[in-house]
Amino acid sequence: MSRIGKQPITIPAGVTITVGDKDITVAGPKGSLIVPLQENVKVAVEGNQAVVTRDNDEPKSRAWHGLQRALLNNAVQGVTKGFEKKLEINGVGFRLSGGPKEIEMALGFSHPVKYKAPEGVELKTDKMTITVSGIDKQQVGQVAAEIRALKKPEPYKGKGIKYVDEVILRKAGKAGKK
Repeated sequence: MSRIGKQPITIPAGVTITVGDKDITVAGPKGSLIVPLQENVKVAVEGNQAVVTRDNDEPKSRAWHGLQRALLNNAVQGVTKGFEKKLEINGVGFRLSGGPKEIEMALGFSHPVKYKAPEGVELKTDKMTITVSGIDKQQVGQVAAEIRALKKPEPYKGKGIKYVDEVILRKAGKAGKK
């Protein structure tokens, strides 16, 4: 039995889970998400808990079992608390400005770089920090990765866009002549 898949998901107050034929709808105070229902996996809502079970012990079914539970749990967390990732811009002359839907960055290129957030994701700027927040964990992570990819941190001076908790391994520069 899957260690993750067999754990029940506690449904907080204010969250409703509706199981359909091909998908599961999770609605809460921050919004609603639709999670696709995997094959050979069943979801039952019992009181304030959701339990994920599988039909058989085939390897594919065992894999879907844990995944289904993780996706459903992320949806429940998203509609109650939401998710956020923080990015930090480091570099001389780098600037950041913008609002909840679009940010503009000066990243050492000959032109300013603009990034428009997709629907359901909000961008907050504070000095040299970008906070990406939303209810869909996958979408928040994807947007943060796209912003980071605009100017990845380099190992010599550490210039670029990095996650706040990311550690950049620094390299020594040129050794010089002796």
